[in-house]
Amino acid sequence: MDEDLRFETQRAHMVDTQLISRGIYSLRVLDAMRSVPRHAFIPREYHYAAYADGPLPIGRDQTISQPYIVALMTELLELTGSERVLEIGTGSGYQAAVLAEMAKEIHTIERHPSLARSARYTLEKLGYDNVIVHVGDGSKGLVEFAPYDGILVTAAAPIVPKSLLSQLKDSGTLVIPVGGRGSQSLERWRKKGQNQECETILSVAFVPLIGEEGWREP
Repeated sequence: MDEDLRFETQRAHMVDTQLISRGIYSLRVLDAMRSVPRHAFIPREYHYAAYADGPLPIGRDQTISQPYIVALMTELLELTGSERVLEIGTGSGYQAAVLAEMAKEIHTIERHPSLARSARYTLEKLGYDNVIVHVGDGSKGLVEFAPYDGILVTAAAPIVPKSLLSQLKDSGTLVIPVGGRGSQSLERWRKKGQNQECETILSVAFVPLIGEEGWREP
């Protein structure tokens, strides 16, 4: 079987068995997950597991998230296509690519320059010209392009960074794992004027968010 066709078949199977079966219902999210080539964002030695039900290493002690978690976090933002979104923790660039299928403008910030360069190269190669990759401390957000309709954080914070809440638009949504270094709760925060509403979604395990408003460097 042609490699591209094989990966396309594996993506379709991933969507059916890992996403739809677990309650991911947004057709736009499902279409994005069918479209984005996850294998392009991981080292070639892991291509055999590109569409498996789990995270994979991408270097610098970082991982590409489990497909279900990527889909779930994306769905929680409830994007319609016109939004400006901030992603904290670019990693491989895969989550940013999924968001790029869903929203108008994506800003993504990564603290490791080498990962940022690799992600930028892959995203440009695949034609995602609505994604801008930045290097910096994601725990402080990216005030230059605020406010954002949605913020998605792919690393776990001990508490929700105040900077991220402050950079949300009124009625904006923040999706973030919060808790200890070993396990956390995935939370969705909605900004309502001067108030914020928090909803706990499920238990997760993410790498720590390192930065001024996150965890200290080990």
